[in-house]
Amino acid sequence: MNTSHIKRYAPTARRDFMTAVTQRLNLFGIFAQDTGLRLVEPLLSGSVMQINGVNFAASLAPQRLRLIARAQAVGFAQLVEQVAYTWFNRLCALRFMELQGGYLAHGLRVLSHPQQPRGFEILDQVVDVAAELGLDQAQVIQLKLAGDQDEPLYRLVLLAQCRQLHQAMPFLFEALDDETELLLPDHLTRTDSLIRALVDEIPEDDWAQVEVIGWLYQFYISEKKDLVIGKVVNSEDIPAATQLFTPNWIVQYLVQNSVGRQWMQTYPESGLAAQMPYYIAPAEQSAEVQAQLAAMTPSSLDPEQIKVLDPACGSGHILVEAYRTLFQIYTERGYKSRDIPQLILQHNLFGLDLDDRAAQLSGFALMMLARADDRRIFSRDVRLNVLALQSSAGLNVAELWRDLGLGAAWQSESLSLFADDQPTLADEDRRLGLLREVVGLFTQAKTFGSLIDVPAGWLEELLALQAELEGFLGRSDVIRKRAAGQVLPLLRQAVLLAQRYDAVVANPPYMGSGYYTPVLKDFINKNYKKSKADLYSAFLEKNIKIIKDSGFVAMITIPNWMFLSSFEAIRVEICENMHIDSLVHNGRGVWGSDFGSCSFVIRKVKIEGAKGVYKRLFEKQGSVAGNDELNQRFFDWPNFYAATDDFKKIPASPIAYWASRKVVKIFKNEKNMKEFVSPKQGTSTGNDDVYVRYWFEINYEEIGFNYENLDHAIKGLKKYFPLDKGGEFRKYYGNNEKIIKMGCNGFKELLNLGNHLPSRDLYFKEGITWSKITSGKFSARYDGQGFVFSSVGLKGFPIEDNIYQIAALMNSVIFQYFIRLVSPTLSIVSGDLEKLPVHSNIFKTESLVLSGKTCIDMAKSDWDAYERSWDFARLSILTTPHKQTTLAASYAATRAHWQHMTDHMQQLEQDNNRIFIDAYGLQDELTPDVPLKEITLTCNPHYRYGGDK
Repeated sequence: MNTSHIKRYAPTARRDFMTAVTQRLNLFGIFAQDTGLRLVEPLLSGSVMQINGVNFAASLAPQRLRLIARAQAVGFAQLVEQVAYTWFNRLCALRFMELQGGYLAHGLRVLSHPQQPRGFEILDQVVDVAAELGLDQAQVIQLKLAGDQDEPLYRLVLLAQCRQLHQAMPFLFEALDDETELLLPDHLTRTDSLIRALVDEIPEDDWAQVEVIGWLYQFYISEKKDLVIGKVVNSEDIPAATQLFTPNWIVQYLVQNSVGRQWMQTYPESGLAAQMPYYIAPAEQSAEVQAQLAAMTPSSLDPEQIKVLDPACGSGHILVEAYRTLFQIYTERGYKSRDIPQLILQHNLFGLDLDDRAAQLSGFALMMLARADDRRIFSRDVRLNVLALQSSAGLNVAELWRDLGLGAAWQSESLSLFADDQPTLADEDRRLGLLREVVGLFTQAKTFGSLIDVPAGWLEELLALQAELEGFLGRSDVIRKRAAGQVLPLLRQAVLLAQRYDAVVANPPYMGSGYYTPVLKDFINKNYKKSKADLYSAFLEKNIKIIKDSGFVAMITIPNWMFLSSFEAIRVEICENMHIDSLVHNGRGVWGSDFGSCSFVIRKVKIEGAKGVYKRLFEKQGSVAGNDELNQRFFDWPNFYAATDDFKKIPASPIAYWASRKVVKIFKNEKNMKEFVSPKQGTSTGNDDVYVRYWFEINYEEIGFNYENLDHAIKGLKKYFPLDKGGEFRKYYGNNEKIIKMGCNGFKELLNLGNHLPSRDLYFKEGITWSKITSGKFSARYDGQGFVFSSVGLKGFPIEDNIYQIAALMNSVIFQYFIRLVSPTLSIVSGDLEKLPVHSNIFKTESLVLSGKTCIDMAKSDWDAYERSWDFARLSILTTPHKQTTLAASYAATRAHWQHMTDHMQQLEQDNNRIFIDAYGLQDELTPDVPLKEITLTCNPHYRYGGDK
């Protein structure tokens, strides 16, 4: 689908709809002001209600009062946002249905005309369809004959069409006298109307697939997302801040390898696999693993019993794909095609979301799929299991209990509703306790969403109470109906959260813990301790909890849970108690130039020694590929195979699926780097503009070099000192450009700023530094005494006198390999280095001392040969022995010298790598060859000359 038209249209539409809804509110005397609302009191006279000189039918007064109540409850701006999107949803839904042919009962276009670019087909035949739409035919004829009443006539018809669709889709289309009718925008028949823009700006071909609904939602909220992203997010802004639309190929992978996998493991000869292009065949397993799998696989499955949940369903993209896979399953089992849609909607698919508007679209998308397969689905009174979570804030349990009349005293049919002996809380039974619990759980439902935990043990009682209250809706008094109407949404969402599912498939919300509101932070810290670092990881933990034993969790997430220490607890939980069935490491590009993603399917069962299938869709860390390219790589690129329990053998259990069994054994058996080097994070000033400079920006005499310790430095007269601040890829020595203001009271100031100078007892000590952030390969550099180190220029301090061997090791291919196992992200922190395996015999190799020192010396000579270095003395081409009688000869001599140095350094690197590879026994997996471009010294002179000039 070409989304460019939708991307251009939807953000503008949001602004236009909000403006139009605001104008309608103002028309009814409802205005925003700093302190809340400004209301114009209407004048009522008989059948007329007058507001600011404009006459309305007095029958609209109750709807106006309901609008005022909503505005007071949620605020004027939020009401505008809600209603604008509701009307946007409704018009988009009508546009989709009118273009499918036959989805609307009368078969006419409501928003457009097939032959007249600016017309409305339904107005041409409005008299014929008036009765079908429940309109007064005489009134319709009168307006039609007037000739100048197309606007009020069209408004009448459009509202009638929405009411007619209410029975089939009550979640999207309002019932009679719904207050949102008052806010249907004006000027609908004009050539610059909101409807005209919707029809004209999105080509008809783009409406062919129901996924258009998801893209409309994605781009409609895009501007709101830009406004709130990167900030602490209020509850009403969480949907915009956290949602991303999932590309279809990834949705298919998730559904086909969870819902489809469940069917295939019971029926391996099923033809379903041929209809699932993204289904990954299971890895070959040992006889022991096959026996475990056979013991836990059911001998048969009933399609009607398969329950699938999307706990953050958004516009329903995942549920749509689950519907398609389930339809194939039912078909294979022999069900009649016309019966399948209703069965799937009622028995198989469940969805929850914070956003009422997203849930509307999700339900609509499912109904459109069902309508394609069953022409009569609109008349079958199907109630979807797709809900927007509702808050219980403000509900009084005692009043609800009395109004519902569920206590013992109410069981007497002769008891008058207005009798003096009303039941009290003394009539409490288990249902009252359940009601209390449910109301208490959902007070923050619009913030916590599906993360709210409803115990599975409540399910039976919840269903019984729900059935009882639903009975009140059709046969009870007004008070009972009203109370039941308040409680039932809470019971229905509680049922969905108390159920356990065969598959939970999700693209969860993304929000780092730094952006949690205080109430959300307290909730996450209390209930999701293992996964509190991000909302998406909390959803991972929740999804694992809510599936049945042996069930599947399928998700797309950011990949940092696979490696970072802040996600270690949830990662260890998975590695110890579950099985990663498959994982697709997408890299960057799924959501544009993003932060990377991975898609995976986890099975909630421990299978000792079972291998999963892994795909890596990128070559270089940080590279970006488009979705079309990633999609093709899914099919073309080779698989990796790894056992989940092997990851436990690597410190912190990173999901290092490309590590061989031999490498895993090395991690298990060898000592860790922390026994030889103490890696530390240094200072973060909190204000580098004040405290950090390039060394050439200030008076050279103010810089203190070669100080032995902090005490000596701050007692001296110097103002600035060398600072390790990371930098570009460079081995052994260099990137010495920054200085930090720490003398002349700078030290005392920094104690109260930034991160308060951690590890300051190690400042100015000799060590090995590296850049925390790197999109390429890891490189380490020697620091003599005299340097402060930072939070981005980290530093390791040898525990024994072996700094040259350590420099050689940290710049070797084997170290590069190991570091990318424990931290294949852009960030390499001190904890990552501590985990790496070190063969202790390496440090007994005498040749490493000399080669490490020589590499450092050559790299230092190269760095100091340019003015970038504070130790620069003179250009290489002008120094002995390079200086010759002519410039050309000097150039040739200098070039020959540095080429010799480069060749020598390359040979030393290869010799070192061979020593390390042999020591670890990885000759079959790594090569000692070092690409010349990685170690070429930079001092190849860049001087041009002509003859002897």
